[in-house]
Amino acid sequence: MKKAANSSISLRNIHITDVFWRKYIKLVKNVIIPYQWDILNDNLQGVETSHCIENFRIAAGEKEGEFYGAVFQDTDVAKWLEAVGFVLNYERDEKLEKLADETIDLIGRAQQPDGYLNTYFTIKEPGLRWTNLMEGHELYTAGHMIEAAIAYYESTGKRRFLDIVSKFADLICRTFGPEEGKIHGYPGHQEIELALVKLYRVTGEQKYLDMAKYFIDARGVGENYFLNEIKSDKYKLIMPEFSDYDPVYSQSHMPVREQDKAVGHAVRAVYMYSAMADLSCEYDDDGLFEACKRLWNNMTQKQMYITGGIGSSGILERFTADYDLPNDCNYSETCASIGLALFGKRMADITKDASYMDVVERALYNTLLSGIAMDGKSFFYVNPLEVWPANCIEKTSKGHVKPVRQTWYGVACCPPNITRTLASLGQYIYLQEKDRIYTNLYIANRTEVEINGVNFTLELTGDFPWKSEMKFRIKGESRTYASLYFRIPGYARQFTIRLNGRSTDFSVENGYAKVEGDFEDDCLEISFETPAEFVHANPQVRADSGKIALVKGPLVYCLEETDNGSNLASVFVQSGQEIKEEYEKNLLGGCVLLKVEGKKLSEDGWDEQTLYRGGGQPALEETELTFVPYGYWGNRDKGEMLVWLKEILG
Repeated sequence: MKKAANSSISLRNIHITDVFWRKYIKLVKNVIIPYQWDILNDNLQGVETSHCIENFRIAAGEKEGEFYGAVFQDTDVAKWLEAVGFVLNYERDEKLEKLADETIDLIGRAQQPDGYLNTYFTIKEPGLRWTNLMEGHELYTAGHMIEAAIAYYESTGKRRFLDIVSKFADLICRTFGPEEGKIHGYPGHQEIELALVKLYRVTGEQKYLDMAKYFIDARGVGENYFLNEIKSDKYKLIMPEFSDYDPVYSQSHMPVREQDKAVGHAVRAVYMYSAMADLSCEYDDDGLFEACKRLWNNMTQKQMYITGGIGSSGILERFTADYDLPNDCNYSETCASIGLALFGKRMADITKDASYMDVVERALYNTLLSGIAMDGKSFFYVNPLEVWPANCIEKTSKGHVKPVRQTWYGVACCPPNITRTLASLGQYIYLQEKDRIYTNLYIANRTEVEINGVNFTLELTGDFPWKSEMKFRIKGESRTYASLYFRIPGYARQFTIRLNGRSTDFSVENGYAKVEGDFEDDCLEISFETPAEFVHANPQVRADSGKIALVKGPLVYCLEETDNGSNLASVFVQSGQEIKEEYEKNLLGGCVLLKVEGKKLSEDGWDEQTLYRGGGQPALEETELTFVPYGYWGNRDKGEMLVWLKEILG
């Protein structure tokens, strides 16, 4: 295994100028962060109550009241602060920073003398700390607090929040571990493991890294901790769905190094896999890394939707069987795709293998964006590939599927997770190792780096994904040697590079085009074709048998009722035909539409009294079909949506 530290370039040095993404990044600061702050303070009418800030005031002893919300309600404010931290990297804002500082001070006042920080257990169950790791989410919540504090420290240099979470982490290190007198347990919802690795990298404190390793190493070893925990007199059930607990749900059914299939709750899984990748790197642990590869391959080759969605079951938000990928009742939680991107980025960082970033790109351009409306004020928790609004009925098998985005959720992990991901998008663009620069995503930006002690500016321009012609300008204070790697996407055709206006040869290493030499003020033109194409699923994917989908580059496309009328399930398409591409600057912020010829079942001769009819073949009517990017669906009228269409065979 090739050992590598986290080689992302600091977000402070990355300035995204990309037309496609910039509109979302502007939304984060101007709309989403203020909107979510109002929600956290219960200032909006008709929006699900959060009570998040109020919980901290009560925990700090500054107000009277009862705890309100999910057991992990604190994570909403943690992810909000993390997003603020990321935003302040590229645009300092005194007013926003003051608001964040005041919130951090409140969190500090709510912290207990020994370092403990959790409003649910401080207010509601003060005598039950650490007695319900299975579902209490104490360590999960701590992890999000740690991540937020690191993001804020790295952008502002202020230590207040970092000191708060370090004190909490110190308590965790004193409480858990293999030593006698400590709790020999691990989190019911993984997250703190990857956060502790981050905390180690920022502080240099080895105990945080060792604590993360313990949580991973102990998981699934010997008697299951959670099944024993339930037998304790102090155990108190919080969530009714956990009354018949299966360790597979939390990936605690066997040691992590022996696991080779993605199982259980999808978000728990990918957060754990991310930590496993980090730890395999830090400890040069080949066995742990091999487990990461097996789990990645199973998840992305047998259990992932074409959109980058994972976790197909609406019950318990979990993985099911290989190739079980239903389209109209799947879950595909937005947080799960975000976790998939976090895992894939780490695998790319360690291996410098571009195929991992192919998956990361697919998740970011599709499921992440479908999770948020273009106005930044409503969200999808669930990301199906087929929606018929009439059957999205509460307390049915489709009850979790929403035909329109929601303003907020009682369990609101996804909206702030989207916010922090958009705010930190720059982390996915580049990797750097010494004099090697890897370009992973073709997101236009201007970035400052140091190569061999020389300051350089990198500037990537272009209009991706609508056009696949980019210019990469590298300009330094003096000439120096560097190796430049450009990802060759799996969908790319005719990939070429020109250096200073001339064709140039390049080698290919693990899916990256490599150009090396002495650079000072040079321009590389990267070009490839991304024709729209029809895609088939593996025949083992029962839900997609006899169906096709349309993609263009990283974008999956879908039909919407707004453009194509109702009953989209009655549409048939012949593959192999020409796919028309039309750019519409005034539609959905400007996008390429795809158009093909299709056929639709005729309703002539049918009436409301006839449900079934024998004899003859159904009539088909000619129709032109218009497809929009899946990430943009649901931003116009409420209506049906469809990704996979029936194919005309023969």
